[in-house]
Amino acid sequence: MDADSAQPYGKNPAAVYSQRLQELNAIQAVEHKRERQLGLAKLAVAAGTLVAGVLLLRHTIWIELLLAPVAAFVVLAVLQEKLIRSLRLRQRAIQFYERGLARLEDRWAGTGETGERFLDPLHPYARDLDVFGRASLFELLCTARTRAGEETLAAWLLAAAPVEEIQQRQTAITDLKDRVTLREKLFSLGETVRLGVKPEELAAWGERPPIFDKRTRWVTRSLAILWILGMAAWAVRGLGSAALALSVLNLAWAHRLHQRTEQAVDAAEKATEDLALLSGALLLLERETFAAPKLVAMQASLKRDGIAPSMAIRKLARVVEYLNQRRNLFMRPLDLFTFWSAQLLFESERWQRAHGPRIRGWLATVGEMEALTALAGYAYEHPGDVFPDLVEDGPLFEAEGLAHPLLPVARAVRNNVKLGGCLQLMILSGPNMAGKSTFIRSIGVNAVLAQCGAPVRATRLMLSPLQPAASICILDSLSGGVSRFYAEIHRVKLIADLTEKPVPVLFLLDELLSGTNSHDRLEGTEFVVRSFVARRAIGIVSTHDLALTAIPDELGEQAINCHFEDRFEDGQLVFDYKLKQGVVKTSNALALMRSIGLGVG
Repeated sequence: MDADSAQPYGKNPAAVYSQRLQELNAIQAVEHKRERQLGLAKLAVAAGTLVAGVLLLRHTIWIELLLAPVAAFVVLAVLQEKLIRSLRLRQRAIQFYERGLARLEDRWAGTGETGERFLDPLHPYARDLDVFGRASLFELLCTARTRAGEETLAAWLLAAAPVEEIQQRQTAITDLKDRVTLREKLFSLGETVRLGVKPEELAAWGERPPIFDKRTRWVTRSLAILWILGMAAWAVRGLGSAALALSVLNLAWAHRLHQRTEQAVDAAEKATEDLALLSGALLLLERETFAAPKLVAMQASLKRDGIAPSMAIRKLARVVEYLNQRRNLFMRPLDLFTFWSAQLLFESERWQRAHGPRIRGWLATVGEMEALTALAGYAYEHPGDVFPDLVEDGPLFEAEGLAHPLLPVARAVRNNVKLGGCLQLMILSGPNMAGKSTFIRSIGVNAVLAQCGAPVRATRLMLSPLQPAASICILDSLSGGVSRFYAEIHRVKLIADLTEKPVPVLFLLDELLSGTNSHDRLEGTEFVVRSFVARRAIGIVSTHDLALTAIPDELGEQAINCHFEDRFEDGQLVFDYKLKQGVVKTSNALALMRSIGLGVG
């Protein structure tokens, strides 16, 4: 581990973040003061130069004296611009630690990237388990600065990795966990992920064939050289007719190139936004020293072909930067005769031929690195969370001290749960607000975390490969003419189709078939869970309908009744959120109605 990237301030994340934030704010205050002083100095020099210029108008022999204050102004401007860049970079580092403290103090909801663009309503659990959206799992985890990082993290949360890959990620996260400085540098690279590199567009641009053929490049360069020589001949020998003929010829060639040039420039500009962000991320990855095999392999994949990817990207960034100058009013007329834009496009296409096919791999590596550092940040900030133990034989989900990772640690009530072996189904009963939905969500969210390689909110978790599938947050659609019941049975059908695949399903059903009468609900629920159990699925069905608690009697040791309960203390409902075996004996619906002023009997 690099000493520079290791955690330098002890083991308490809040103390580390607070001390680093204090240091950065102190430096920022000093440099803000220096930047203001430089600004005032610039104004003073400019005013002095203006006054001196007016005075020296009458004595032009001394006009050269103005060169000194002009040079001083330029130096001050350069120093101020350098300081402004430093302030911006440090401000992003300050934001990194401020957001870290917000997560530690449970003030993070609504402050980060929500990832809502990744939300597919047909996904088997993304909406139901709050994977994306405000106050979601993605918002808690994501510290990525590139779209590649966001997309990789989202993909990991949406699909389980193989056991071997999960174990490799766990080792990598352990290696990265204490590298606070590395995560700070990654976060500080770009202004915002929304303005960052567009991975698919950049990769597709790198892989496409050149627009200009060899003959076009040769003719364009030759005509540009001839025009420059013609202008020189006109200036030296007075050969205006030759210069005019060459100018007309070049204008005609420019007209012929125009459509292809604009097409190529447009494609290059769209694909290559904010390459400095990508180059910076690659440079950090290239320079770090890792111990985890996965990180070492990722780093080695970047060092092929004798050129560092960060250096190659910087070369492309310079070409694109020059290309952007074509809009300059001075450069436009010159472009018509020297084909300046086309010459730069030839350079970009030469770069494409040399490095284009590797872009997709570079982006994948950066995305994977950012996803791993995001999960490492979560592991660092939640030292009480543990990595799960993974087993091949299943289905199995066995947890001790399980809680929901989106709840504040101090408020989250921990429970033990085991599904697997002979026991495949839990019917979970309990009154309103007792914690049934939160409990089944905690199982699902921890299964998602476990199978993407992250630590889980538990003291111990053992699980086999599982396909989580949930019916918790089912929405009707007025415009689509879809009732809640109809939407729910479609979700049940989706889960049923998943149970026919090789990976066992972990089903999480909250108030299943609540949109129908009690008789049909009992028969429908019993049919659904019997079919799921017969296909090696494991899971939970929560319910208010105590008729459903008869299902375990029919399934024997394959099913169990558990419940949450409440109690009255000093006229108030109190919940302990502790899972208990058996059928609930209490109900609070009437009490809750009376508590808000509805005078029921």
